[in-house]
Amino acid sequence: MIQAANIALSYGKRVIFKDVNIKFTPGNCYGLIGANGAGKSTFLRILAGQKEPDKGDVIVDPGERIAVLSQDQFAFDEESVFNTVIMGHERLYEVMAEREAIYAKAEFSEADGIRSGELEVEFGEMNGYEAEAEAATLLSGLGIGEELRQKKMKELEGGDKVRVLLAQALFGNPDILLLDEPTNHLDLKSIAWLEDFLFKFQNTVIIVSHDRHFLNQVCTHMADIDFGKIQVYVGNYDFWYQASQLNLKQKQDLNKKITAKANELKEFIQRFSSNASKARQATSRKKLLEKLTIEDMPVSSRRYPFIVFKADRPCGDVILEIKGLGKEIDGAPVLHNFSLTVNKGDKIALVGGNTLAKTTLLQILAGELAPDSGTFRWGVTISTSYFPKENSEYFDNNMNLIEWLRQFGPANEGENFARGFLGKMLFSGEEALKKTNVLSGGERVRCMLARLMLSGANVLMLDEPTNHLDLESIIALNDGLIAYPEVVLFTSHDHQFVSTVSNRIVEITPAGIIDRMMPFDEYLRSEEVTRLRAEMYQADTGLKL
Repeated sequence: MIQAANIALSYGKRVIFKDVNIKFTPGNCYGLIGANGAGKSTFLRILAGQKEPDKGDVIVDPGERIAVLSQDQFAFDEESVFNTVIMGHERLYEVMAEREAIYAKAEFSEADGIRSGELEVEFGEMNGYEAEAEAATLLSGLGIGEELRQKKMKELEGGDKVRVLLAQALFGNPDILLLDEPTNHLDLKSIAWLEDFLFKFQNTVIIVSHDRHFLNQVCTHMADIDFGKIQVYVGNYDFWYQASQLNLKQKQDLNKKITAKANELKEFIQRFSSNASKARQATSRKKLLEKLTIEDMPVSSRRYPFIVFKADRPCGDVILEIKGLGKEIDGAPVLHNFSLTVNKGDKIALVGGNTLAKTTLLQILAGELAPDSGTFRWGVTISTSYFPKENSEYFDNNMNLIEWLRQFGPANEGENFARGFLGKMLFSGEEALKKTNVLSGGERVRCMLARLMLSGANVLMLDEPTNHLDLESIIALNDGLIAYPEVVLFTSHDHQFVSTVSNRIVEITPAGIIDRMMPFDEYLRSEEVTRLRAEMYQADTGLKL
């Protein structure tokens, strides 16, 4: 068990936590949620002992081991992938290293024999004989193949490094597991594996994540950071959302009733306080009025941007025809003979393990890359707007946000229009004068979404638009795309986002595409799709899936 006792933390005048008391018990998985800047990652670091609070203590039961998902991708660069995973259990790794050093000696002394016996006992108690198999299972589940396991960490791509660090945190059955955004850089298959792993995990888990489906699948409790405190709700994310909204509505309704009663009493007192026959009643009502208390409604740190996409004109009958598209990147084929017809009303989720293939396709359709072979043709009524995964080139300037946004707005609109639009995207007052080159990842994404809204396009192409967004912004974007009546092509690793926005799934595989007009969850359960995927894999590799 781990608990926080009277934790307080401030940055200058800004209070992050004030007298937080919370207990996390074994067998439960807690989702730590809150707006960007509410202190989720900071609180995890306090629990992990990586940051000192201004006041209060973190109490851990004696002998319990805490494992943390490392955020430093370069900390283990000189270690092999396999050793990096084992290092998640520090004591086991130390025993393994000492044990191997003794057995590597040419001369084996009596003292070495005694020490090796002690180490073997400790090694067995920590399930050391199962360590290699456990590490391999974790790496396999997270998509790290055998060919990578003996490489040094510095030889891996950034996304693969994150997967290895996640395997490190999961390794060795820790008593307390602290995970900050564990689904980042994972594909849908790896996320599903992690959901299953955590569902079966018997100890204490505390997770920060912006993936609503993931939180729903794994969490038994939600720890909500808001109003400078942390309140625990029993249930998953959906239960929390319903309970918190109900609680807020009940408070608002109660305040309305109290306000109405108070107004009624004030009106009576005002009318009859000078009337001798009603004076006693007026005095009685004054006493009642003094007892009425309107509950304070503190201002939440949660803010929802206003995201609405409107097309200047509806799509015609011809949207997009792609024939035999091919593209190589650095000599390796990324797209091969890709053909697709996009129809009116399509909201297509591009899925599949090859992230580069999906990004490359959208870049070609947006005119940012030229295909090596094949053709594509947009209909004459079509106007497109593209949201790229990597957006740094859009902000490589010294403009303020008002100047930046006016590039994409109507020519006849001035500063007030830009300020109003930025306000909808949560840049109010002086924030609208921020320089674009100092924006955070989430702020950049909100700016790019504002650009998308101003385009008036009737086909939107979005590559991982939920990256860097908090839950409130994801929900707003999710709702905006659901309401949008025209065509959408998009990629996302957010399960709920894909399942609620899309009506058509196009999976890109090395051997071709699987194209189905069906809900995402039905697609994942489809036996026909599973069989077809296996047949395509076998045709491409000669191996059975």
